[in-house]
Amino acid sequence: MDKVRFGLVGFGAWGQHHANAIVKAHNAELIGIAAASETTAKEAQSAYPDAFVTTNFRELVSRDDLDVIDVVVPSHLHHEVTTAVLEAGKHCLLEKPMGINLDQCDQMIRCAKQHDRILSVGHELRLSSMWGKAKEMVEAGFIGTPQYCLVELSRNPYRQGSGGWRYDINRVGNWILEEPIHFFDLARWYLAQAGEPESVYATANSRDEGRPELQDNFSAIMHFTGNAYAVVSQTLSAFEHHQTVKITGSRGALWASWSGAMDRTRHPTYKLRAFDGHEVTDVPIEKPTGELFELEDQIVRMAEAIQRDVPLHCTAEDGRWSVAMCLAATESVQTGQPQAIKVAD
Repeated sequence: MDKVRFGLVGFGAWGQHHANAIVKAHNAELIGIAAASETTAKEAQSAYPDAFVTTNFRELVSRDDLDVIDVVVPSHLHHEVTTAVLEAGKHCLLEKPMGINLDQCDQMIRCAKQHDRILSVGHELRLSSMWGKAKEMVEAGFIGTPQYCLVELSRNPYRQGSGGWRYDINRVGNWILEEPIHFFDLARWYLAQAGEPESVYATANSRDEGRPELQDNFSAIMHFTGNAYAVVSQTLSAFEHHQTVKITGSRGALWASWSGAMDRTRHPTYKLRAFDGHEVTDVPIEKPTGELFELEDQIVRMAEAIQRDVPLHCTAEDGRWSVAMCLAATESVQTGQPQAIKVAD
């Protein structure tokens, strides 16, 4: 297979970045796009005149000249669209969150297995040159036994999303599933040596008293079976986009930071510092990092998984874990009590 043939469902702001990443990938080609409206369909056709464009996603997924469908639609549509993709015999790259409840996640996992298709979830931060370097150093034993991880974000408010879906709780699921889900995924990834997450205690509040479900400030403490724990914290009441990861162990520590005027900038500042128990050093990061760069790498990795059975950066099972952590945190916010994280049957 020379190039993997991609279809794209969703041509909103983030979907357009996906389209660009597919076109840029050396091992992928963009065959077709399903847009949500006539307006965005015209924009897609103008931007990619050689692509098949439709406003009916089922028309796209039924085509026989596609290998994989990249699904970039509002969260409440993930289950419906992904199930149609898998049942049509196509591989699927699905934006996070995998689903807005665990039943949806479990059904998609069963569907992928039934049709022997690849299902990968878009936790692209795992492919970062910097966040990934921190993972490599943890796995190599640089910090000793991992004991603690902090993932923290300070940023400006969320974008509305097409038709305001991100501010509609029935379509977004909840805001913990929006961006904190990436940080829960990173924490579980970094602390893999400490077992799996087992419980979480969380708290949150909102600037808008009339919309308490839209939580601008959120913090959680998550405990693992191996006695390590992680802190995930985010505020949408700040400015720009500043993310920090700190990982400490029995022998050393890592501190990574990323800052940009916007989350999708191609000109961020970033640094990874390492402490081996004796001295602090700066760790060289050879490749730029940021979600646009990781998105491009994600498309390449998905194509490689189809072409050469290269391991996925994030499996469907990983995606389910991320949803399970977020839903337990949501329940903790609502009850004021720690909650167990529901593992798969």
